[in-house]
Amino acid sequence: MNPIEAVSHLTPATWEKANRRLVRKALAEFAHERLLTPRPLGGGRYAVRGEGVEYRFTATVMSLDHWRIGEVTRHRLSGETLPLDALEFVTEMRGPLGLSDEVLPVYLEEITSTLASLAYKLSRRPVGAAELAKAGFQEIEAAMTEGHPCFVANSGRIGYGIDDHHMYAPEAAAPVRLIWLAAHRDHTTFTCSRDIDYERLMRGELGEEVLARFAGTLGGLGLDPADYLLVPVHPWQWWNRISVTFAAEVAERRLVCLGPGDDEHLAQQSVRTFFNASEPSRHYVKTALSVLNMGFMRGLSAAYMEGTPAINDWLADLIGDDEVLRATRLTIIRERAAVGYRNRLYEAATDRHSPYRKMLAALWRESPVAGLEPGRRLATMASLLHTDDEGRSFAAALIEQSGLAPEVWLRRYLDAYLVPLLHAFYAYDLAFMPHGENVILVLDGGTVERVIFKDIAEEIVVMDPDADLPPEVRRIRAEVPEEHRLLSIFTDVFDCFLRFLNAVLATDGVLDEDAFWRTVAECAAAYQRSVPHLADRFRRYDLFAETHLLSCLNRLQLRDNRQMVDLTDPSAALQTAGELDNPIARFAPVAPVQAES
Repeated sequence: MNPIEAVSHLTPATWEKANRRLVRKALAEFAHERLLTPRPLGGGRYAVRGEGVEYRFTATVMSLDHWRIGEVTRHRLSGETLPLDALEFVTEMRGPLGLSDEVLPVYLEEITSTLASLAYKLSRRPVGAAELAKAGFQEIEAAMTEGHPCFVANSGRIGYGIDDHHMYAPEAAAPVRLIWLAAHRDHTTFTCSRDIDYERLMRGELGEEVLARFAGTLGGLGLDPADYLLVPVHPWQWWNRISVTFAAEVAERRLVCLGPGDDEHLAQQSVRTFFNASEPSRHYVKTALSVLNMGFMRGLSAAYMEGTPAINDWLADLIGDDEVLRATRLTIIRERAAVGYRNRLYEAATDRHSPYRKMLAALWRESPVAGLEPGRRLATMASLLHTDDEGRSFAAALIEQSGLAPEVWLRRYLDAYLVPLLHAFYAYDLAFMPHGENVILVLDGGTVERVIFKDIAEEIVVMDPDADLPPEVRRIRAEVPEEHRLLSIFTDVFDCFLRFLNAVLATDGVLDEDAFWRTVAECAAAYQRSVPHLADRFRRYDLFAETHLLSCLNRLQLRDNRQMVDLTDPSAALQTAGELDNPIARFAPVAPVQAES
């Protein structure tokens, strides 16, 4: 790649625009998490002070303490106006943000990378919301500009160079061919769902011609293909980690590089997961990637992957056997197979959290394309929060396309998305991680017909340590304190997604706040009426309580941006900052649901 062209998106104009957007977001989310306390100036204007400076801005404070920030200016305390700079904002606010000497430089690098990614997105040809609402699944995926709505530093990708960004970032939408390794069976574990096996999976994913080519490569080295398992690897991981850090494994033929496969893949928003663009009905491939992004090194644990297919089979059975979940038409795209290579020297030298244990593993996840009904199309749920260059929202464009009244459109979406989450919690103590990137919408025209959940084994939890689960599934059990359990709805759904969707629709003039949260309340109440046998659970975990804890995601990253949370004990890392008013409390049903006699 031409080194000048590689940075062509980094211009004064795009950098200034990216900084302005990120400073607005930082003010909004840090005020929401009560790290910053804006001082009212009157007339809808506020100010916050940092080290030697003051930021003044217009804002509207919406439900769930959502700060909708308008024009922002930055001033020295002497009065001089300064340009907006997100990096300087972080250093000026490092005291209130609690940034340690160890975390600060890494966080500044993450902010810089986030700005660079945003500048790249802003330099592309603008696509209007109405045009995007008619686009295909992967065009929508690549067009997203925001990243995680809560996290300020949400595109860190520390480890990528500028050439890697152009080759592997989801917004680049560049075709990628995965590198395939042969890994000796003595060090490698393969597990799969009950409806597939290794040979069928490989034939389906690679085809006979590629398999023969790979076998020929091994045979040419005097190696028996039967002694090896095939492992797909992110190209970055091969060039930057495996070929160097695992050089002994390569030299001694425990790992053999077979070269790229034939299929072209597209990186998804999760960075390390690939959609098969050549054969869309083939599986997604999720790969290990030793890049620091949004609070985690994005590796994959070989030990953790081993139980993944069994967990997915268990959840698929649970959904298929439950009348309420079947009625919502919820589906999951199962992680059907996983493979992991264990380097015994690194494992002996490290604990289970070490990135050295997460360098070489992969899983195959079903493609949503294979089960798509005629006339339907797909969109990432993250798209509902997307706005174009003119401020027009993708969600508003879908509503217009559907021909439905906004409340009707919203209710259909909530029936598909919220009801399964409520029922999973109340009936099974089961929580998902249902943020925008983990949910796929099935659209009929502009209407959400049903949803698909993904990223299952790493991110679901049964919040009852005594739950009766099969031995191979028990790792998803966690002991979560009673007062924290309903945060799986209040935080993950209300605060981390619906808060933003409410703001998008209200700002676009599509639906006011009362109508939005009344519709949410009506959906929840209708669900509760449909399952009166769970009335005791509804009283125990009151969805219509006046307030709930404010759980803060940025506080986690600001405290430790290398390992925010131990996924085996998610509640241990919880950072709270008081309480939030529950926006559906005022719409609570007059008569609570009564248990069936």
